Amino acid sequence: MIYGTIGATTTASAAARRRQLLQEQEEEEMTQYTQDDISSDWEFKIVRSSTSAFRKPEVLNRLLEEESQAGWVMLEKLDDSRVRFKRPRSAQAKDMYLPEGIDPYRTHYGTLSNQQAMMSLLVGLLLLSALAGVFVFIYVAR
Repeated sequence: MIYGTIGATTTASAAARRRQLLQEQEEEEMTQYTQDDISSDWEFKIVRSSTSAFRKPEVLNRLLEEESQAGWVMLEKLDDSRVRFKRPRSAQAKDMYLPEGIDPYRTHYGTLSNQQAMMSLLVGLLLLSALAGVFVFIYVAR
């Protein structure tokens, strides 16, 4: 039983890694930078969400507000889980004055996917243990 769970988790991890590689390749193709972007000394980043959180306008607005504190400006929303930003390199000089908890170079928003997978696995194992306990109780009670 445990081996099946481990195999399923390993397969899910491999599939997630393949999806991530495909997304990165797609991002490289989608994010064309102009000569002005390159010569004007800009920094770029993509913030990702494992849960497609940016589909909700209030979450996207919260992200934009947080990123703007570090000088980041949204270039485009690639999809419900990826938003691309840019800021002038000169904004780095103000990074030390940012409020606690604001990471100017964060690239992930919300719960990380591997944390979600581990939590799902843990919940599944707990449910299986509880179910096994119920069956043992019923068997012993007979």
